[in-house]
Amino acid sequence: MIGTEKFTFTGAKGQQLDGRLEKPLYHRPRGAALFAHCFTCTKQSHAATRISAALAASGLAVLRFDFTGLGGSDGDFANAGFVSNVEDLAAAASALDAAGLTPTLLIGHSLGGAAAIAAAHHIPQVLGVATINAPFDTAHVFEHFGDCIEKIEDEGEGNITLAGRTFRITRDFLEQGRNQPQSQRLRKLDRPLLVLHAPLDEIVGVDNARDIFEAARHPKSFVALDGADHLLTRPGSAEYAAAMIAAWATPILKDVVDQAGGTPEGMVEVSTAGGKFAQWVRTSSHAFIADEPRSFGGRDDGPTPYDLLLASLGTCTAMTLQMYAERKKIALENVRVELAHSREHAKDCESCEEGGEPLQVITRAIELTGDLTDAQRARMLEIADMCPVHRTLSGRLEIRTSKTG
Repeated sequence: MIGTEKFTFTGAKGQQLDGRLEKPLYHRPRGAALFAHCFTCTKQSHAATRISAALAASGLAVLRFDFTGLGGSDGDFANAGFVSNVEDLAAAASALDAAGLTPTLLIGHSLGGAAAIAAAHHIPQVLGVATINAPFDTAHVFEHFGDCIEKIEDEGEGNITLAGRTFRITRDFLEQGRNQPQSQRLRKLDRPLLVLHAPLDEIVGVDNARDIFEAARHPKSFVALDGADHLLTRPGSAEYAAAMIAAWATPILKDVVDQAGGTPEGMVEVSTAGGKFAQWVRTSSHAFIADEPRSFGGRDDGPTPYDLLLASLGTCTAMTLQMYAERKKIALENVRVELAHSREHAKDCESCEEGGEPLQVITRAIELTGDLTDAQRARMLEIADMCPVHRTLSGRLEIRTSKTG
């Protein structure tokens, strides 16, 4: 399963950019990716939503967002242009990093692919770039402006109509898209490149893929999106592209995991998972999300901190009783433990000073199933108080905090 959450951040010029973060719900992401949408599209485009969801299902966290002046993002599209898109990607990478998700992959569709190539040089954390139906020349999109370009050049601005939608464009917008050194950027990319392109693309011809591929140095790969159209609207096209990206990225992300290392046995690592409260919990061999319920402002993507505390005591209690019964040859068949946490007023605590902190109370009900005598049941309840977690919680406990970064 995957989860989608709102993700807003500040662009290079102070504008608020609106995004959506797709992530796997029940395990830590094996990497994070940025998705750059096509020209005049938004984060809600067919390709953006389906590829992001498919990659999240494969274990990646993916941020798709609206470039300046489009969709839910602030700013003036007329003055945005290619350079602005590159700046937006760099700002998105910084925002992901701040949220605890280092961007390791850049994925761009159409003109967004050209922007991904350019932005890679500004985002050192990125270890691989994938382009989908991308143009080699950033000015390629101007071919669809028709006679409007001359008017924009003469008057400083003008309107263009694409796919039935009208956009205001300025002369600066045109200048941003011209003479971009994409060939030089590809030669100096210095990281794996995956070029995906539909051979029958009628908007951006497949010759662009050849030019991108030839300009880049190894390691580089090409995948033909047979039967796909430019916007990947045909059934299965976007999902196929996502599967190819996920497979290509696997060795790249494995290197990241190997360098980072795992959580040592006996330790627990907790890190931000996005959203208001969600946290990744990682042990040496398991990972899951902890969260708060929706009534507290969370997404209810996992157990709460107190759920985990009670679960720790409950599981340790049941394990201890099962071990004792096995050692003493007691016919115990099943253990069921119910726990709850509450706070009582200090006046109800004889050992508390007046006005002190409320007494923290955990109630624990134990149900034992099996052919047990009354004496055995009574002894088992005594043993429950001897489980290691019970002794830790009720004994002298110090929590020592240190700074690691």
